Amino acid sequence: MSRTVLRGRVFSFLRAPQDLDDRDSYVYLEDGAVAIEGGRIVSVGDFASADLADATIIDHRPHLIVPGFIDLHLHYVQSQMMASYAGSLLEWLNSYTFVEEQKFSQQGHAEAVAADFFDNLIRHGTTTAVAYCSSHPRSVDAFFAEAERRNMLMVGGKVMMDRNAPAHLLDTAQSGYDDTKALIARWHGRGRAHYAISPRFAITSTPEQLEMSRALVAEHPECYVQTHLGENDAEIAFSMELYPNAPDYTGIYEDYGLLGPKTLLGHCIHLNHRETAVLAETGAVAVFCPTSNLFLGSGLFDRERLAKAGVRLGLATDIGAGTSFSMLRTMDEGFKVQQLRGQRFDPLASFHMATLGNAEALGLAGRIGSIAPGRDADLVVLDARATPVMRMRMATAETLIEELFLLQTVGDDRAIAEVYVSGARAKSTLGGL
Repeated sequence: MSRTVLRGRVFSFLRAPQDLDDRDSYVYLEDGAVAIEGGRIVSVGDFASADLADATIIDHRPHLIVPGFIDLHLHYVQSQMMASYAGSLLEWLNSYTFVEEQKFSQQGHAEAVAADFFDNLIRHGTTTAVAYCSSHPRSVDAFFAEAERRNMLMVGGKVMMDRNAPAHLLDTAQSGYDDTKALIARWHGRGRAHYAISPRFAITSTPEQLEMSRALVAEHPECYVQTHLGENDAEIAFSMELYPNAPDYTGIYEDYGLLGPKTLLGHCIHLNHRETAVLAETGAVAVFCPTSNLFLGSGLFDRERLAKAGVRLGLATDIGAGTSFSMLRTMDEGFKVQQLRGQRFDPLASFHMATLGNAEALGLAGRIGSIAPGRDADLVVLDARATPVMRMRMATAETLIEELFLLQTVGDDRAIAEVYVSGARAKSTLGGL
């Protein structure tokens, strides 16, 4: 079996940083060697002491080698409707989203969009993502088939929705259950695929469908659950009209047994104290989607409050309400949201969330999210001098922290020098670069 050694500056977290001075929270090697064999990392250390016998050496100096970025919430079926003007969430859903998602009933459409979607993930340095497909099973097949072709670790699932959407998008409580059951059997655990049971949100699922979702979760505890929570005031009010006996929005999912350590809840902006406590008790993950929240005017995520309450947190782009595939741009907008909240979101915290933190949220920190022996070799090479503006700023940067903050503040896909998926080059092999 061939062995590859990547040479460059290596940066990876060991745990969540407490502050900017927490040097013990990460590993940083000025001249590091990452040895890869069979798609996995076999050793990490200083290049000077690395075993280079019979190895192919790829020199990425002076660039920074970091774990591949992980995106915890996005809709691959909304890739072609980014930057669609609307005033709020529900208007945006009805004017654009539901129209776009109906196209996935057409032969060949899902496959074409999936190919472009994965190209864009790679271009922006994302090696794992948690995606919503459309209500059509073929959209799920296209998603996982494309991920399998590229050997990428992906999480995804068919949206279940049986009301308050166009007829051509609706399933039924029974058909949503049956389709999901079949898709789990077909894809979960196949290669690097993980399935997410995906009732879209309370507005588009009847009590009968949420009951079927509860059954799926009980029958398939190995699968993830993904849905939306507390994104928009009008969404919350409508949800409570539909479920008047629930104590609050979170209580709807709580009543149907959908909250647990494998539950990923997009947005979580508007949560009362009881809801926050329930998320902390159940271990469900609140996923911060800053570019989407700003674009739709949904509100400002209160990261500090949720973290202090013990809620597990994640970070995501939320394409297509999100405005960039880039986790660097997402970190930047996240920083600005926290600034408006009067909270700190320093570059160690943001890079941790986009890598090891999101891996921990998925329960996959033993496989992805860090550069360590035994981990899957999903890596990104970052060039902090990728543009004239970045080169100008780097002329005065003196620390790793400054470099990281520069990357997240003005970096984009041009700062992604290379991407490795299971140890294989992925970005430089794309066409049109």
